[in-house]
Amino acid sequence: MAAQGTATAQGGALRRERIFGAIQRRGALAVLVAVAVVASLTFDLFLTARNIENVLLHASFVGLISIGMTFVIITGGIDLSVGSLVALSGVLAGLLAGTAWPLALILPILACGAIGLLNGLLIAKAGLPAFIVTLAGLLGIRGLALAISGTVTIPIPGPPPLVWLGRGEVFGLDVPVILAVFAFVAGAVVLNRTRYGEAIFAVGGSEDAARLAGVRVDRVKIIAYTTSGALSGFAGVLVAAWLSAGQPLVGQAWELYAIASVVLGGTLLTGGAGTMLGTLVGVLLFYTIQNVINQVGTLTSYTQQLVTGLFLIVVVAAQTYLARQRDR
Repeated sequence: MAAQGTATAQGGALRRERIFGAIQRRGALAVLVAVAVVASLTFDLFLTARNIENVLLHASFVGLISIGMTFVIITGGIDLSVGSLVALSGVLAGLLAGTAWPLALILPILACGAIGLLNGLLIAKAGLPAFIVTLAGLLGIRGLALAISGTVTIPIPGPPPLVWLGRGEVFGLDVPVILAVFAFVAGAVVLNRTRYGEAIFAVGGSEDAARLAGVRVDRVKIIAYTTSGALSGFAGVLVAAWLSAGQPLVGQAWELYAIASVVLGGTLLTGGAGTMLGTLVGVLLFYTIQNVINQVGTLTSYTQQLVTGLFLIVVVAAQTYLARQRDR
């Protein structure tokens, strides 16, 4: 009888863990569907092709950043430099566009990837706090972008192939949206189907346990920050191509948007848990909410920020509660 009671209790605990875990992982999708349904019934322009295209386009830029941010946060880290990297990449793309467009595409990505590598080395090898290292990057890289550009916008009148990356369409879909979808698919494959993906979760769960299991923790972190930097550089090139200009002030607060999107998607800031699908849903939810607020039309920008912030607090509190219930 005691053994039967123990088995029953264990079965109940497993069911409880699965239920709360599923809610935590899929809750953002349910909220996204609910918000979309209510918005479509409330605002006539919400479901128009132009409005949906606008949401997807803006979400694609931050979506690319959020992919790298997902890797970083799952390892238990944070990257606050990504918004400034977007600006630096766009400025470099503007300066290089007059020479050869492949250089304007590749070199900014490599430069931002190198900065991400430096962040990773300082964090993994030197043992510096990720928050401090990337906060210094947020400030310093923005200053570098302003210094290189002379604090002015650098126009990109051409070449057509580079501008097409930001403004072109394929089968009616904007090119940045298509590229972001491919990047999310690639990120999901890496996270769920490779040994490196397993190592990311192991490091985020417990660095000490990961080391005992033979995981090269430092290398995992360095690759994560390098990937984050490179994807931010790619996003910066696409933004510059879309704007037809490299703007040193673009991307401000995008690191916060990316972190918010990743958290909305169910990735825990403590590390060790997260999915690319969740991040994709989180990005779409974040920009759908922004779009709904804009549809209201009577709210000031300050009120919009307040509403977004309160919504984020509610979601994080709910995820924390669900994670604790699951762990019980």
